[in-house]
Amino acid sequence: MRKLFGTDGVRGIANKYPMTPEIALKIGIAVGKYFESKNKKSKVVIGKDTRISSYTFENALAAGLCSAGADVIAVGPMPTPAVSHLTRSFTADAGIVISASHNPAEHNGIKFFSAEGFKLPDSVEEEIEGLVFSDVDTSDIIGNQIGRVFRINDAAGRYIEFAKSSARDISLNGLKIVLDCANGAAYKISPSIFSELGVEVIVLNNHPDGMNINLNCGALYPQEMVDAVKKHKADLGIALDGDADRAIFCDENGEIIDGDEILAIAAIEMKKKGILKKDTIVATHMSNPGLELSMKEHSIKVVRTDVGDRYVMDEMRAHGYNLGGEQSGHIIFAEYSTTGDGTIAALQMLKIMKETGKPLSQLKKCMTKFPQILINVEVKDKNPIEKMPSLLENIKKFEKELNGFGRIFVRYSGTQNLMRILVEGKDAKQINAIANQLVDIVKRELGTKRESGSK
Repeated sequence: MRKLFGTDGVRGIANKYPMTPEIALKIGIAVGKYFESKNKKSKVVIGKDTRISSYTFENALAAGLCSAGADVIAVGPMPTPAVSHLTRSFTADAGIVISASHNPAEHNGIKFFSAEGFKLPDSVEEEIEGLVFSDVDTSDIIGNQIGRVFRINDAAGRYIEFAKSSARDISLNGLKIVLDCANGAAYKISPSIFSELGVEVIVLNNHPDGMNINLNCGALYPQEMVDAVKKHKADLGIALDGDADRAIFCDENGEIIDGDEILAIAAIEMKKKGILKKDTIVATHMSNPGLELSMKEHSIKVVRTDVGDRYVMDEMRAHGYNLGGEQSGHIIFAEYSTTGDGTIAALQMLKIMKETGKPLSQLKKCMTKFPQILINVEVKDKNPIEKMPSLLENIKKFEKELNGFGRIFVRYSGTQNLMRILVEGKDAKQINAIANQLVDIVKRELGTKRESGSK
């Protein structure tokens, strides 16, 4: 059986396996079959980002679901966290997001939420995948048993009110922000949320054309946001990614603020108020060691998980924590969200700035980051890392050279054919040399090329 699901649903280049209309149709049938009910028609919410191919997959998924007897609630272009919220709001059995998140426009993906708005566990995805390849027979679904598609025009308004409530309806009058929508799913919704709370909003990249999502803009390319913050003397810059489940920020001076720093700021403020559950936050193996040092100073524990906001959320649910996230900008405030939400994370930062009277440049001083370098290496095949002895031996050797003041973390991307090499330590020159040597080893073993850089 060919595996469909990665760390966050199904991903690939549109019109190439596995992201083909044929597979999307089968996924729709499989999801409809999995969530079928003997007593009533199941309901599935479908949202999408602004990629041109999202129309194709929306129709294919809807056709599959309806043929399996499920009704579809189509909400149109919608941030991933909004689909999570709407799945709960409409008491649906599942939610589907058509998006490849931060990836280029030619890519697309399909990811899923449970009725409670959480990412589906691996076990459920495996069952759905099994159904995809089992040629489910829907010939018994006839007449009025066939599902219908309902297009909801006020879905955006529901999420806007929900997101605003996460700021406790505090007035944010007097604050000015630059908001880069990445020509993605939040291009209409997020500007409305901020402006309705009294924020002066300078909006960038809110004119999607189907092919310009994430194109030199948004969370992966924040320079335009930085320049605009300086030009307009804004208090904060916010760069969302294509599906708006994550955000990268900059302070009033144009200095980039990543997810680790946002976690640190939020954790400290939440502990001061006595609302940080168990005085613990959840981060991933990619988080900077400076986060742990900062949290230790405030007697806050850091628990690390595998990379991916679903794994962060799983850990939070399992142990009752209410704050977690990733360096990449997926931040989960469990009181409001069941997945990463860039807009709600930004609202929480603005609220903290308003309540403390401090600019972000001052708030971020709570954490000092270790030097890090992250290099992505394009690979043809994801050979198991444990079967690459030369790489493993050299990692052990270099870790000894770091002498306990840094670490090396190597993993494959869950959504692209990339190996990510992360090296961190006290000496920037040393870690840069180590990272480049590891790149050379990977290239020799896998015949690959470097894609991108450092931090």
